[in-house]
Amino acid sequence: MTITPLMPVYPRCGFRPVRGEGAWLISEDGSRALDFAAGIAVNLLGHGHPHLTKAIQDQAATLIHVSNLYGSPQGEAFAQRLVDTTFADTVFFTNSGAEAVECAIKTARAYHQSQGSDRFEIITFKNAFHGRTMATISASNQEKMHKGFMPLLEGFKYVDFDDLEGAKAAIGPKTAAFLVEPIQGEGGVRPASDAFIQGLRALADEHGIMLILDEVQCGVARSGTLYAYEQYGIIPDIMATAKGLGGGFPVGACLATEAAARGMVVGTHGSTYGGNPFAMAACQAVWDVVANEEFLAQVRSTGEKLRSTLEQFIGNYPNLFNGVRGKGLMLGVMMTHETRPFVAHLRDNHGLLLVAAGDNTFRVLPPLNIGDDEIQTFMEKLSAGAASYQIPEAA
Repeated sequence: MTITPLMPVYPRCGFRPVRGEGAWLISEDGSRALDFAAGIAVNLLGHGHPHLTKAIQDQAATLIHVSNLYGSPQGEAFAQRLVDTTFADTVFFTNSGAEAVECAIKTARAYHQSQGSDRFEIITFKNAFHGRTMATISASNQEKMHKGFMPLLEGFKYVDFDDLEGAKAAIGPKTAAFLVEPIQGEGGVRPASDAFIQGLRALADEHGIMLILDEVQCGVARSGTLYAYEQYGIIPDIMATAKGLGGGFPVGACLATEAAARGMVVGTHGSTYGGNPFAMAACQAVWDVVANEEFLAQVRSTGEKLRSTLEQFIGNYPNLFNGVRGKGLMLGVMMTHETRPFVAHLRDNHGLLLVAAGDNTFRVLPPLNIGDDEIQTFMEKLSAGAASYQIPEAA
């Protein structure tokens, strides 16, 4: 047998973590790395956070799973908390971001069809990443995700990101919704302009269609507010959230207004694991920490400090870097060439973990509770990595 026991769909690196401490990961060989990837924006409280750890331990000893055949006091309690702290009136819990986006797409289509309309098309935006299911790869124009899985699902139109006129021109008689990341993550940490998001809201209202936000990566305090839509001065009809929601435990959610969810009635959707007591305990612990203005203000302050430090630093290496963008502690450093070799260099030679993204950008996604010591260590490692890096000749 030549295939590996783990299906070989990831180009896994040689770093093999077995333990985490705060913003650090420790490999099975004892080597340590500063984790400014945070599981791709998942471990928002770092590793081993005492409140989150205790909540998970206590729930594991109480009740892990029962299915959605029964009443869910745990799911009801956290759903109410989300309703109380966001735009939403109702919540469906999933196990991942892709599932949350799937639910959002179904919710938008069900809304129209419950009204007797045959609208089903979703307008999405180029270089987006919405997940790896058939619907979510169909919602992206990225051919690298399509290869091997054709034909795609019908019903998606692609428009340039941040192009309001293009979005307006794409609206047709079958249009059901816009689906957009307020801050593109995989696409290169690209925040949408205020005019674009506010314009999509106005177009949706004018044409009677849904505005779906994919806040899987930028949500849960990552951008400096509980959700990024708050910074744009609008509210969506439907929103997908996941990643940091469970602080490392797999969980996602689709949030909607009462009007938007009118088609989601008994039998229209489901999930065996969604909203299980274990996941809800993790979510409650995360919300205990992040859903308050003091914590959010700290994220904004830390993000501004880190961004300012990065902007000063990159001027020393104009041959490597040409800008910083993002919001809060979701930052992207734009490079002059392909980023993956540099990210690998930092990981393998300097013990610094970052995440490559599109548009020649690498993501800086630290735990949201980092302090000055971690920022200083991060900059020391980044500086040493930049000083010792040789741009590949092919770049």
